[in-house]
Amino acid sequence: MRVHFIAIGGSAMHNLALALHEKGDHVTGSDDEIFNPSKSRLEAKGLLPQEYGWFPEKITSDIDAVILGMHAKKDNPELLKAEELGLKIYSYPEFLFEQSKHKTRVVIGGSHGKTTITSMILHVMHYHDKEVDYMVGAQLEGFDTMVHLTEENDFIVLEGDEYLSSPIDRRPKFHLYKPNIALLSGIAWDHINVFPTYENYVEQFEIFLKQITNGGAIIYNEEDAEVKQVVEATENPIKKYPYQTPEYSVEDGETLLETPEGPMPIEVFGKHNLNNLEGARWICQLMGVDADDFYEAIATFKGASKRLEKIAETKTAVAFKDYAHSPSKVKATTQAVKNQYPDKKLVACLELHTYSSLNPEFLSEYKGALDAADAAVVFYSPHAVMIKQLEEIKAEQIEEAFQREDLMIFTNPGDFKTFLYSEEYENTALLLMSSGNYGGLDFDEVKEYLK
Repeated sequence: MRVHFIAIGGSAMHNLALALHEKGDHVTGSDDEIFNPSKSRLEAKGLLPQEYGWFPEKITSDIDAVILGMHAKKDNPELLKAEELGLKIYSYPEFLFEQSKHKTRVVIGGSHGKTTITSMILHVMHYHDKEVDYMVGAQLEGFDTMVHLTEENDFIVLEGDEYLSSPIDRRPKFHLYKPNIALLSGIAWDHINVFPTYENYVEQFEIFLKQITNGGAIIYNEEDAEVKQVVEATENPIKKYPYQTPEYSVEDGETLLETPEGPMPIEVFGKHNLNNLEGARWICQLMGVDADDFYEAIATFKGASKRLEKIAETKTAVAFKDYAHSPSKVKATTQAVKNQYPDKKLVACLELHTYSSLNPEFLSEYKGALDAADAAVVFYSPHAVMIKQLEEIKAEQIEEAFQREDLMIFTNPGDFKTFLYSEEYENTALLLMSSGNYGGLDFDEVKEYLK
């Protein structure tokens, strides 16, 4: 098949391009800028565009499928040419559905925990040499790409993101997969730029449940009140399986999971991660992996990239970086580190980086999110606010939102670095939460400093 990608450099897009190339399809693509790791990975397979920009002449009538990325605009010259030629244009999720119509589709949805749960499932399958197709939102240990497609595998495991599909398809991605088996981990308002009200956001999950095939199954976190309500209210004729956080304990910085065979040490920690683990166990069971085999495999799971990733450890200090940025994730992650290291001073740093987190109306959602920290720090860039064309945010608004008088607030990357490197990290846990990099922080430098 001949496939052309408009905006091939995106994280998800370039992984799909690599997967199709691996499958034997003829892949081409364009973009106006491509950064690493996408750039080097595309280059290694001969898929990096020779020059950046949009070239309508690349769009010819012999192309079987055009895949349109979110980074492209509605008036993209290549898109206009594809429309003019009447070519089949897919959004990323549409194309994945097309490739998996004859497979059992397992879709992991929820405001938080999606990547971790999907990663846990794939780790278990990989451990037991069970081949499945997949799409996940993080680079996993033991996996070359974030997307894998074959003709022969029976199952495909898809991370079900609620963000929009493409510039010309404004449906949330997870509405397009039509799962046979689905999971819903939690609902906490996010993507305020797309879903301006909480009710509007919750509605997307109601629609997701309606897309599950007749006779299919939903695994759901009954500890989340909104999830419980939405699942129990759906009239779709599907099987419903609730799950809860399993029993566990923490001893000397090690988490022990209660299993039928007794307490078992695991690499991940935090109530939210144990909750994710139980959801993954249910899904694996429906995919033919029994509990004993699941526990054996999950004992070796170290976590998804950027999800509570340990970046440094000394005899008295430990440092983690985490992708957490939405209020519920920040609260859960901060609490998890404090519970794991109750005798250490917890320095929690959060970068407000996304559209939602920099929106003055949304800020109040962060109330209490950093309460578990002994020292709480918020960094944001006024330049990022300007680029996103948002209303200016003042430090007082942030202090008011977090409801914490001793909150330290930085807007200058240099000042934040000075703070970070002037701290004494004796008997301390450092937590760096961001979907960005604090205006240019080198995480390797942080490792060196802690040593």
